Amino acid sequence: MAFPYMESVVGFMILMYIFETYLDIRQHRSLKLPNLPKPLEGVISQEKFEKSRAYSLDKSHFHFIHEAVTILMDTAILFFGILPWFWKRSAEFLIYTNLNPENEILHTLAFLSGVMIWSQITDLPFSLYSTFVIESRHGFNKQTIWLFFKDMFKGICLSIILGPPIVATIIVIVQKGGPYLAIYLWGFMFVLSLVMMTLYPVLIAPLFNKFTPLPDGELRQRIETLASSLKFPLKKLFVVDGSMRSSHSNAYMYGFFNNKRIVLYDTLIQQCKNEEEVVAVIAHELGHWKLNHTMYSFIAVQVLTFLQFGGYTLVRNSKDLFESFGFDTQPVLIGLIIFQHTVIPFQHLVSFGLNLVSRSFEFQADAFAKKLGLAKPLRAGLVKLQEENLSAMNTDPWYSAYHYSHPPLVERLAALDESNKKEE
Repeated sequence: MAFPYMESVVGFMILMYIFETYLDIRQHRSLKLPNLPKPLEGVISQEKFEKSRAYSLDKSHFHFIHEAVTILMDTAILFFGILPWFWKRSAEFLIYTNLNPENEILHTLAFLSGVMIWSQITDLPFSLYSTFVIESRHGFNKQTIWLFFKDMFKGICLSIILGPPIVATIIVIVQKGGPYLAIYLWGFMFVLSLVMMTLYPVLIAPLFNKFTPLPDGELRQRIETLASSLKFPLKKLFVVDGSMRSSHSNAYMYGFFNNKRIVLYDTLIQQCKNEEEVVAVIAHELGHWKLNHTMYSFIAVQVLTFLQFGGYTLVRNSKDLFESFGFDTQPVLIGLIIFQHTVIPFQHLVSFGLNLVSRSFEFQADAFAKKLGLAKPLRAGLVKLQEENLSAMNTDPWYSAYHYSHPPLVERLAALDESNKKEE
């Protein structure tokens, strides 16, 4: 008797949904607490706390509904054989349009087109509600309905342009890869990631946002001086019009080797009280670079990608695996989809481990900024960003440990204060 792969996957998905819902309930209870955590009393205003609490509870209620609908749809798709049914309908569509259904690349692209349409339709109500009800209710949404659909259209166009050559290449590699298939697949994805990391900020990101050089002035001078003192090869310093869509704020850097760029959200500059707070936030980001966190993360992703492809090569010809999910053929893309479902338990463990490492990196980057003499403005900047973004003030420790890649504000401030005490 063949192993019940599909039933096992569905069973684990339901178990994980129950476990994560339990964590969500714990977090929801924490969000309902009427008082600030003691370390934040006198640091965060009561007005901001009440707004944060209302915003977080709204998002929490929405999350419960979204996750319930998602698990129902995902379970139904697997349990009732929707994937093999849709694969067969894709072949019929190709016959109807006088295209060859025996061509696996064409068949796969037809299948993915239908999946993309289905995803857009099912995700649209949730995206609209999140953006134009929750985000608008709490003063974050700045985009019009026209801009929303314009962005969605651009995203679909990018998928149509970039998707087919990537999918076709993967199929050809699997068909002709032989014993070194995992290496070839990893090599292709490695090159693709480098290409996308290079092209995205130059060609794709500007399709959605306007990037302008940070004007000359004290802020620009201080950031350039800081970068120079750390030997960070800063080539360009941009401000992005994040306020066009949202009042949430952020900052990031990108680029290879000696061609680094820093991007500040205009909302970040507006929200921080002075240039020193912005510089402290940038110092934190530069800390990630100086401490090689970005490189370590990139290497970890590459290792995990290679291991995943290695695992895929072991099961890609398993007839029992495909039949368990309702397929009487073994298409490349379907094999990858099924494999991703079968390794979900490992993915959860890996995600948890990466979050632990990420939180450690955040503490280290904070400590790095502190060593530069920016502890006070960093503290003020973190508090300001927490207030302006209405981030959750009360967090459940189990929920935080499982989900958060960044430590809660209370923990980050405590770490900064602890390092101050040690120096006194």
